[in-house]
Amino acid sequence: MRLTTAQTKAAALIEALPWLTRFHGATVVIKYGGNAMTDEALKEGFAEDVVFLHHAGLRPVVVHGGGPQISRALELHGIESTFTAGLRVTTPEAMQVVRMVLVGQVNRDIVGLVNRHGPFAVGMSGEDAHLFTAVRKHAVVDGEPVDIGQVGEIIKVDAGAVKALIDDGRIPVVSSVARGDDGEIYNVNADTAAAALAVALQAQKLIVLTDVEGLYANWPDDTDVIDELTADELETLMPTLSSGMVPKMEACLTAVQGGVPQAHVLDGRVPHSLLLELFTNEGIGTMVMP
Repeated sequence: MRLTTAQTKAAALIEALPWLTRFHGATVVIKYGGNAMTDEALKEGFAEDVVFLHHAGLRPVVVHGGGPQISRALELHGIESTFTAGLRVTTPEAMQVVRMVLVGQVNRDIVGLVNRHGPFAVGMSGEDAHLFTAVRKHAVVDGEPVDIGQVGEIIKVDAGAVKALIDDGRIPVVSSVARGDDGEIYNVNADTAAAALAVALQAQKLIVLTDVEGLYANWPDDTDVIDELTADELETLMPTLSSGMVPKMEACLTAVQGGVPQAHVLDGRVPHSLLLELFTNEGIGTMVMP
């Protein structure tokens, strides 16, 4: 019995070998969100996966948002959450809470979980060292731009500080708050921020964790997950996607069009989904190729 168990483990390790060889030294940007971020066991599993990647010779970078945590904190502060065209309207009062939650709470939690395994994670905000510079983004309602407050669109990425941390053997954990040249602070979509950072770092992969199995071929009629598609095929599909999937798939598209060889959407509800996608022959999510 012991031998069988041990042999199964050996088989799993050997299956990972070609992938370990291929991705050694590769920079991988991981967008962390959804259930993987709120369920305790999944949170710990995610931290283990990231440390595993680090020890396996990859260079992981984590980018996170914190939608549910922000909504909860705004409620506690008696600030109403309103959404226009799927974007959170961010007043100056709301922005203070957003920044506090993303930088002071969610970021610290992730850094803490990773650092149970060693002195690896360093938390950063998109404001640090001008990492993300953004301009005010307007929502479009009936063809007209609508001001939704301090919501930003990234126009420039200065990844120097992130590169320095990676070169020092650290794991950067980046929250999706950006600065404006006007001194304003902006809340930016974490999927978009992860894609922009992946392009700036010339990463080998962008991985977006989500709460679905991947991109479905004919949702809602069936739940067949498309395991692989090209950027052109994805562009054709874009108008048919559900609103929740749009920012995720747009991030993948931006990344591969910006020179990242592979972008993935994975089900973060599956324990160790990162390792399953990276180190097994089947993989589990949807992969976008240029």
